[in-house]
Amino acid sequence: MGIQQSVPEDEEQTPEVLSTVSDDILQREHGALCAAEIGSELQKQFAFLPGGRGMNGSPIIVFPEFPAFSELEEEEVQNVLSYLTSIPSVAASGVGFILVIDRRLDRWAAVRATLLRIAGLFPGNLHLVLVLRPTTLFQRTLSDFLFKFNKDEFKMKVVMLSSVTELHAYIDPGQLTTELGGTQEYSHDSWISHRTAIEAFALMVKTTAQTLQAFGTELAETELPNDAEATTSLLHTHTLKKDKMKEDLQVALSQGDRLLEYINEPLQMNPEYHMTHDELENLATVQRLLGQLNETETAFDDFWERHRTKLEQCLQLRHFEQHFREVRSHLDAVSERLSGFSELSVSPAHAEHVLRELSGQEDKACEALDRALSLACEGDRLIENSHYAEDSIRPKCSELRVVCEDISSTLRSKKSLLLRAMELHHALEKASRWCEEGIFLLASQSVDRCQSQDGAEAALQELERYLDTAPLHTLIDCSAICCQYEAVLSTQLRDQVERVFQKQSSVHEMFEKRRISLKKLAAKQTRPVQPVAPRPEVKSPLSSPNQQRKERRYSADNVTCKKVESPIHNGGTRHASLSEEEENLAVLRRHVMNELLETERAYVEELLCVLEGYAAEMDNPAMAHLIPNTLLNKKDVLFGNMFEIYQFHKRTFLKELEAYTDCPELVGRCFLERMKDLQIYEAYCQNKPRSESLWRQCSDCAFFQECQKKLEHKLGLDSYLLKPVQRITKYQLLLKELLKYSKGCDGCDDLQEALSSILGILKAVNDSMHLIAITGYEGNLSELGRLLMQGSFSVWTEHKKGHAKVKDLARFKPMQRHLFLHQKALLFCKRREENGEGYEKAPSYSFKHSLSMSAVGITENAKGDNKKFEIWSNSREEVFIVQAPTPEIKTGWVNEIRKVLTQQLKACRDASQQKSSDSLSPSPTSNSTSISLSPFRSGAQKNQKKQDEKKAEQSPISDVNSSSSPKHKGWNKTSLSVDASEENDGYSSSEDPLNSDPEDEVAKKLAPGKYTVVTDCEKAGPQELSVKSGDVVHLIKEGEEGQWFVKNLRSSKEGWVPAANLLSLISESKSTQSLSSSDGSVSGNLSTSSSCSETYTSFSDIKP
Repeated sequence: MGIQQSVPEDEEQTPEVLSTVSDDILQREHGALCAAEIGSELQKQFAFLPGGRGMNGSPIIVFPEFPAFSELEEEEVQNVLSYLTSIPSVAASGVGFILVIDRRLDRWAAVRATLLRIAGLFPGNLHLVLVLRPTTLFQRTLSDFLFKFNKDEFKMKVVMLSSVTELHAYIDPGQLTTELGGTQEYSHDSWISHRTAIEAFALMVKTTAQTLQAFGTELAETELPNDAEATTSLLHTHTLKKDKMKEDLQVALSQGDRLLEYINEPLQMNPEYHMTHDELENLATVQRLLGQLNETETAFDDFWERHRTKLEQCLQLRHFEQHFREVRSHLDAVSERLSGFSELSVSPAHAEHVLRELSGQEDKACEALDRALSLACEGDRLIENSHYAEDSIRPKCSELRVVCEDISSTLRSKKSLLLRAMELHHALEKASRWCEEGIFLLASQSVDRCQSQDGAEAALQELERYLDTAPLHTLIDCSAICCQYEAVLSTQLRDQVERVFQKQSSVHEMFEKRRISLKKLAAKQTRPVQPVAPRPEVKSPLSSPNQQRKERRYSADNVTCKKVESPIHNGGTRHASLSEEEENLAVLRRHVMNELLETERAYVEELLCVLEGYAAEMDNPAMAHLIPNTLLNKKDVLFGNMFEIYQFHKRTFLKELEAYTDCPELVGRCFLERMKDLQIYEAYCQNKPRSESLWRQCSDCAFFQECQKKLEHKLGLDSYLLKPVQRITKYQLLLKELLKYSKGCDGCDDLQEALSSILGILKAVNDSMHLIAITGYEGNLSELGRLLMQGSFSVWTEHKKGHAKVKDLARFKPMQRHLFLHQKALLFCKRREENGEGYEKAPSYSFKHSLSMSAVGITENAKGDNKKFEIWSNSREEVFIVQAPTPEIKTGWVNEIRKVLTQQLKACRDASQQKSSDSLSPSPTSNSTSISLSPFRSGAQKNQKKQDEKKAEQSPISDVNSSSSPKHKGWNKTSLSVDASEENDGYSSSEDPLNSDPEDEVAKKLAPGKYTVVTDCEKAGPQELSVKSGDVVHLIKEGEEGQWFVKNLRSSKEGWVPAANLLSLISESKSTQSLSSSDGSVSGNLSTSSSCSETYTSFSDIKP
């Protein structure tokens, strides 16, 4: 820090010099009268100083003829005499003045009065008074007579002269004016002008000297400022004042030069001209003043140069101190960041990641170090130039060099340790890879191949060759490794080293056991062992797939038995084989976990890069001129909640994932614990269309190009804005991989639940993206409950009261609608594609219609199409026939709608039971048109079902249809309210379709015969049959596990078809199931209906 400093002693000496010069200039003029002050008195010329001198050098004052002398004021006479006596030098004045009084034309009385007056008023030392007495006879005689009597009265030496000739005896004529018979030319006006100019010049010199003295004192007493800005201002102010002083000084010198020329003018005009003593004294005075003025200027210039140098050095010091503080702060920040880098690492990827970050910090640190060393060199230059603050600058330069060396040393140390850690990690990884490949080699050696002597020998050689590579890939001495890498060994890494050595030992042990077994097999072979029973090559075309599976299972059992009998699998070898398989799965799990961690670290680093390289730069004033107006104050729109996502992953999620490095099968717990936090991606994805739109408008602006150039990114910002969307979808892929390799592990259930939860988040994100695009809905979508499903369908509408023609047209012209299924309502919207690219091309949805789920019913199979179902309300007054893109989508929607309606029915039933004080008891005999609201079958219902199945087997299928069709039609119109149930004794024992057994339904609905196929079906296996729409098939016989042997009469091909598939393939299958609930009546319908067809078919593939 700078401190206030005064100007040193060498600078303080200059004001003293200026003061001395000023005093010398003004010492004789102090308190004296000036010609300008008594100009009117001097103009009367009753006394003047012609400049002559007496024989002894006394100055001569002449009193010319002046008749009115007695009338002059005493003050006037005193001022003139005082002024005239002050003009000669001190030496000349000390000799005494000679007064020449010319009274030749006056009377004695006037002469006497004049002498008395002069004697009383003359201020100087009088040497001699010479009086030219009156020339008239009477006055001369009178003066001679009276002078003798009055001589003592005058108190001064008076000599009465009768003529100028007598005067010349006392004073040389060359020292007298022409009026007194001398040769000296005298002009009183010129004399007054000279005196006025000389005195004005003297006054100017005095003022200039005083000003210079005051300015010098001010500069000497100035304290040096503490900051560069104040120092610059002070230097500027002092420079302006100095320039003004110099101007005044130059004016004074110019005036002195002109005055000197004016005094020398007579001499220049007449070289033989002899100056009077007074003129010579005037010349000397002016020359003296000019010389002293020049000395003052030189002293001032020297003083100013030192003062300016001091201020400039002060400014340099302030800049140095300011830069020192900035550089020191930067170095402290670099040191703090470096201290945050740990030399310890948990994996090669982690070590590489830390080393990458350290290299990035090294680049930034090098900039700070270069700046610091440059500043130290600048300080050295200041010291070399004799800076006055050397004692302050030198320690700072030394401090900078020491800190730079410390930082450089820390960088080298950390980099060296990280490189050693990476070297150790790679060695461990290399050894682990060798062990895993060895395990894979052991697992890949076929048992069949090893049964022969040649096979065993080949396998043995393969093991030997692989073991020969061990010295190049494995670690030799655990203690040597620990000693060699002691500086980077953390507890975790030490444990990892021990695990690798244990793994090496285990692998070597496994290899040794396998070698022993193979050597026994290769030594001497008895007859070959047939490990697998031969399969029958020809099978009956009428044999069922179930029978084939049984035969394959029998063959596999035989193989297992044979393998157990093989010598290579005796004793604990079977257990070793299982351990090898577990080890292989563990290796695969570790690979997936490493990929999860590495991609997570890279993801966090990319987010930080975007936030620092783009988002932070939007607040940088230096980049403000590059930001277009459309982007101003739009950072939250462009980046969404990316900072929140970064904070979560950096501070929480990444660290928690790293904790599961050694037990990847348990990482599902981490996802489950942070599932609520992962929902922040929903807000980011919802904002993505706005972000994409803003990016499209500004993607070509100079701001983004400059940021991308600084970051050295090959891809634009839009690619990095897509990273969060890609990351949340990547998790489910990694979890699927982990789940595949974790079957039977402790964390398998957690992984399955985590995968389901992640898929749920993705579905919620996808649904919300569609939901925010709905327009035209006047209500509040949040009041409709959670969005369960959404998708696009073809929709036909039928209205009970509608015109017949309109109804027919509706059947053939479907509307394309996007359905949104909420807990409380079903919305019908029209999808509208938007123009644009990327997210700008996302569709919007125009609201068209809604159905309250409290008044909705469904018919699960409509119009003989396995992709259609009906949604109706208000006793089928309004019917929507919905066709899904695939049967699977239809199944999912029907299940979800049925789940909602079932929950509503259950809620209604619970509400009615709470209101009713008496419990409802089941009636032993119930009406066949009623149905139980219970989702579970009672024992009576099961017995009734078995009786119905027996009747169905004994009677022809046509009887079933004829008897069942009217009943099903009647079910569509029945409903059981709470009030009705209270009047009856109980519920019906008829079967609940939601809980019917699919296999039982198939048994009732399929029978041998000919059928027409209504939709295509590809075969799923080699024994199954493919059919096309329009084919006529013959159901020949039923096999096991729900398989039917079918012949395609068009292609004459035969094969097996699952019974469940036949239900949706044949045209006679036109049955439906319905489920409806109504909040208003607190009633529910569970009914089945069928059109007049040969076979009654239920939609059995939908499970409640």
